[in-house]
Amino acid sequence: MALTSTFTSFNLPVNNVEQSKAFFTGLGFELNPQFPDNETSAAILIGDNQQVMLIHQAFFNMLTEKESVDTSKYAQMTIALAFESREKVDEIVNTAVSLGGKLHAEPEDHGSMYHWGFVDLDGHLWAINCMNADAAQG
Repeated sequence: MALTSTFTSFNLPVNNVEQSKAFFTGLGFELNPQFPDNETSAAILIGDNQQVMLIHQAFFNMLTEKESVDTSKYAQMTIALAFESREKVDEIVNTAVSLGGKLHAEPEDHGSMYHWGFVDLDGHLWAINCMNADAAQG
C-alpha cells in the first residue's frame, strides 16, 4: 500500500493573523475548532482532513532555522485546490480580489481543466481549478 497521510496541514507565514483569517473565512472557508485560534495562529479548513495553518511571521521564524521566502520576489509553492465548477472557480477568485487579494494570471481553459488563481494578502499563490473528468477521458 502506498504511503498516505491521514491529515495534511500547510503552514503559511502571515503578517497579520486576524486579517488573514478574515480573508479566508470571507472566501467561505471555516476555522478548524480543533486547533488554536489566537494572535499567533489560526487553522483554516480547506478540505477533508486538510488545513492551512496561518502562523504569524515572528512565530513561524521560531519554527525553522531557514529564512522565510520574500513573497514579493519569490514563489516557494502554489497551493492548488479543485472545485466542482467553472462558476465556483470564478466566484472564489473574484471574491479573493474583492477581499484584498490580487489576480494571478488570466483564466485558462485546457478542456479537461479550467484554472485561475489569486495571490493572498501575504503573497502566497493559490491555483483554483475545476477538473472535467469527461474531457480528460475523451
